[in-house]
Amino acid sequence: MADVFDIVLLLALPASGKSEVRKYLASLEPEVLKNDLHIGENLQLDDFPYVHLMRRIDDELESLSNERIFFRSPEKPFNDPRNWGTLIHLMNEDYENLVNRRPLSLNNAGELLLQRLDRAAEKVGIENRLGDITPGVRKKIVDGIDKEARELFEGLNKQYPESFAGKTLVIEFARGGAQGSEMPLKPPFGYRYSISQLSRDILKKAVVLYIWVTPEESRRKNEARANPRDPGSILHHGVPIEVMLNDYGIDDIEWLEKNSEVEGTITINSPGEKFHLPLARFDNRIDKTSFLRDSKDAWPREKVEAVHKGLKEACDNLFALRKTVGN
Repeated sequence: MADVFDIVLLLALPASGKSEVRKYLASLEPEVLKNDLHIGENLQLDDFPYVHLMRRIDDELESLSNERIFFRSPEKPFNDPRNWGTLIHLMNEDYENLVNRRPLSLNNAGELLLQRLDRAAEKVGIENRLGDITPGVRKKIVDGIDKEARELFEGLNKQYPESFAGKTLVIEFARGGAQGSEMPLKPPFGYRYSISQLSRDILKKAVVLYIWVTPEESRRKNEARANPRDPGSILHHGVPIEVMLNDYGIDDIEWLEKNSEVEGTITINSPGEKFHLPLARFDNRIDKTSFLRDSKDAWPREKVEAVHKGLKEACDNLFALRKTVGN
């Protein structure tokens, strides 16, 4: 068994500290990462850039007097909540491209993104939507999103390593359901559904590091970090309040943990197979991570030590569980 995690699912409600933790991991020396956190050189996947580009496509459509496809308005949740699965299948494709070192074409990146969105949506039963757009409108959308799509694909392509030995892939996403929902959350909401949509190759290697905050703290931090001038930023984007209440008003990690068949794991039923993913929590209910959005030179030493201590405890627990359940 490798001495570092192969794949870490970094999960939490929005603004809980996932991206700050990723930034912190990227700041550490390789030996510290490996020895203290059982994490190798980071490769990273995140579904937020796709959410942002879905909103950008809708903005382009609206500017051309066409109906929005993904969201009823810039402040609303998905028109079709099955798109939570669409996002997972986009990351599955990113993973397959990564392990096979298959670069995404940067020529006409906007058009490629539209094709990828429809292909991923089809896998969760959503019929072709973007393919029905008239050629003239489609070209204007492609031109409008091409720069951002190319930047996303460039970032993914740059990660392809010569070898995966000693590497850890960190996959970040947030899931939940409407405030006041009963458990278990009904598909396509919640982690139980979205994790089940991950590819078998990911699930058989994955452990879960959960950044623990309350929904109330998630909303507070979301408001605090939001920069309307930088809506595509991983660290500074804001989630609309209606989305926070209806898609992230609660999550199902606690339910999954309590109802797992194996202690210390969450049980995921994927098509044709069952997985028990080791789970550990980094307790961020009292904010430990917001300072990490600042320049590294400004990080207070005592705050860095608190983050490191909490992550080490969680990762040590995960590593012990991984040996027990065989992930």
